Amino acid sequence: MACINPSFPKPLFSAPLRHHLRRGMALWSMKKDPSLESALSRNRRWIVNNQIKHLLLRSPTRSLPVKFLQKKYKTLDMRGSALNWLNKYPCCFQTFPDPSGETEDLFFGFTKRMAELVEGEEAAIEASEPDMVTRLGKLLSLSRDRRLNVAKLNVLKRSFGFPDDYLFRLVPKRPDLFRVINRYGRHNTMEIELVKWDPQLATSAVELNAIKNDWEPHFTCSLPSSWLQSHRRFEEFNSRSPYISPYASNQMDEEKHTVAMVHELLSLTLWKKLSILKLEHFKREFGLPEQLNRLLLRHPCIFYVSNRYKIYTVVLREGYNGSDLVEKDPVVVAKERLGELMQEGLHEYNQRRKVLNLEKKRKRGEIELRKNSQEETNDVAALDMVERREERERFYKVLFDDR
Repeated sequence: MACINPSFPKPLFSAPLRHHLRRGMALWSMKKDPSLESALSRNRRWIVNNQIKHLLLRSPTRSLPVKFLQKKYKTLDMRGSALNWLNKYPCCFQTFPDPSGETEDLFFGFTKRMAELVEGEEAAIEASEPDMVTRLGKLLSLSRDRRLNVAKLNVLKRSFGFPDDYLFRLVPKRPDLFRVINRYGRHNTMEIELVKWDPQLATSAVELNAIKNDWEPHFTCSLPSSWLQSHRRFEEFNSRSPYISPYASNQMDEEKHTVAMVHELLSLTLWKKLSILKLEHFKREFGLPEQLNRLLLRHPCIFYVSNRYKIYTVVLREGYNGSDLVEKDPVVVAKERLGELMQEGLHEYNQRRKVLNLEKKRKRGEIELRKNSQEETNDVAALDMVERREERERFYKVLFDDR
């Protein structure tokens, strides 16, 4: 009988295949940029609260039963009791009996401060409608057929700053620019089409920057000068042919046209970043290559590719100064204010829990009251300052994603 040695298991893949897999994974690698990695960090709590906010906004009364939220906890990635979750953010959400008095159910809604900030966000969205028209017009101008599938566009609507009702907001107000068509009569085949070509829309961010600075359109390198090899390759790429607008049909230099296309798409987003997987859904519409990841990795001066959270994301380097956006859209500013209130509410909850836990321990005799009250006050103040700083640092790295 053949003896099988359990300490040396048979490799899952052959040696050539293992080499191919390692090489494929290496193609995704890029030297980590701590600042941009920090900018891409997400905090699950803020994402969940943002989704709860959208649930309330869809309700005519802006209130919902707590048990309704409990049923949604798996969808929202919310752990434990929905009521406990709401109690963690007393500055944002409040609970109250059924307003109609018909049931004994507990309801929840926005606090007064949260409601004011939500109204401020809605006002910012309404004020940015002209910018939304421009972004939508540019996206349609970039597409090959001057139209985009609505279901596919909805996947990226958050990235481009479009609210849930963007079709109802924009299309009826600009029939001279947009129209909704459905050539096949199915729900998932509805498309939004550009009615007429507008030369003003067909000016890229690179060309606008060139006009502003009175120079010829060209890409700029956002890497430190110490990256000599990357700078050398960038200069070769930049000088081998003139800049090609992504809105132009001339594609004599296909790679340069694709780089310009991705650059323009990222420029149109609020956070200057996009999921590569979602971007690849528009290969046909925007003429993107099959191996888009390899192209992006060849241009580290322009793009930064991250696999944080095992989600491959491309970031426009020039859109950031360190971990901060160079230019913040008013909608982004409004969202940050909401996040500040969430952070304040969580800090208040944590402080209250800490006091209660200390009181319980004191009653059980686990700790003694300190005689020097001034020393205790100083310790609490120091701890409070550290917690505030850490929580603030965690939050300010949050960019509200597409969810």
